[in-house]
Amino acid sequence: MPASPLIHYRSPWTRTVDVGAVRRTLRDWWHSPGRTLRALRAARHHLGGAPASCAYAFTLFVTWWTLRGISDVAGHRLILSLSTNLANMRREPVQVLVASAFWTEGGFPWGTMLGFLVVMAYAERWLGTVRWVLVFASGHVGATLIVVTGISYAVQHHLIPLKVVHAADVGTSYGFSAVLAALAFHLPGLARIVWAVCLLGWYALGVWRGRTFTDYGHLTAILIGFAAGGIALLISRRLERLGRRRRAATPEGPTASDSSRPDQADTR
Repeated sequence: MPASPLIHYRSPWTRTVDVGAVRRTLRDWWHSPGRTLRALRAARHHLGGAPASCAYAFTLFVTWWTLRGISDVAGHRLILSLSTNLANMRREPVQVLVASAFWTEGGFPWGTMLGFLVVMAYAERWLGTVRWVLVFASGHVGATLIVVTGISYAVQHHLIPLKVVHAADVGTSYGFSAVLAALAFHLPGLARIVWAVCLLGWYALGVWRGRTFTDYGHLTAILIGFAAGGIALLISRRLERLGRRRRAATPEGPTASDSSRPDQADTR
């Protein structure tokens, strides 16, 4: 019988980055000749291992170009129709949940696209495309649903203005924030704690200063990312322990099917 996949299972959630090795690699790259060419090759290799992040950045460029080609009034109406506000979420929640993540307001999204090509691509290379998509989607969908639920409660109890029901709300920031939180589990020891505390402090400061539903959404997305990473890490460690037990219980040498065959006597 073939060996169980658990015997060789190794989850990315249990693999932490070696900060010292990264520092040595950068030092060697800086002091070696031809560093520009090798940097270009490294960038190509980096982006080649993150197809979803590159496709996402390209989609953001396409949607920005679409808005650029129409009038401001038509663009504003389009953004409102794709926003995850309370009015749209009551009518067509699935459509706006998906579409809102691929549009941005304002000018050219330099910072967002660069973030996807650098930070999100790094996270995708670590987690793998499927896991990265799941974490990003969990942050975007989860934070949006929680925020919309809070807005609905506040509107019903006259705690916020009614115009919030039709507010524009598109962008990638909820999913982006969740992945940033999940990246804490790729760091070792003290670096993980510092990263998590800095993220929580930054987004908590945003809530304290701004107190908008978007600020609360960012903080919620961070907590979702921490929760997703913590649960995935616990499950991965359990599976790896199970794999080690099965590996220890697997006899070395002949396979179980070979050892179960009776020895045949030499009749010659």
